[in-house]
Amino acid sequence: MRGAPVEVLQRVPLFADLSPEELQQVALLFKERDFEAGETIIQEGSGGSAFYVIEAGEATVTIQGTVRSRLGAGDFFGEIALIDDGTRMATITAATRLDCYGLTYWEFRPLVEANGVIGWKLLQRMAMMLRDARRG
Repeated sequence: MRGAPVEVLQRVPLFADLSPEELQQVALLFKERDFEAGETIIQEGSGGSAFYVIEAGEATVTIQGTVRSRLGAGDFFGEIALIDDGTRMATITAATRLDCYGLTYWEFRPLVEANGVIGWKLLQRMAMMLRDARRG
């Protein structure tokens, strides 16, 4: 099956300002991705190009060898990679079998380039997230 449920993506802050129609366009780009327990999904310091939303299972977030948090159903990771295709800031490892929806930079970029309204909303949301991070 191709696509992620819109209700799953509504919980992602990056997409919070998108209309239901815009969110549906984004949802159709996602693909189901499954990872086995112990599998490394993202390696800290590596190039990044994918964003994931967890449907079921748990993952650990490790930064410089120290476990920082655990992620579960409804959580997400890699959203910055959708925008900048940059270096990963953490290692994400499946703690259990992990069922996710994944979206790559290469699939997402054409939608944003073709739809300036979506691009502008994402830019505004990223600026707000950056501002909030600097306050905290």
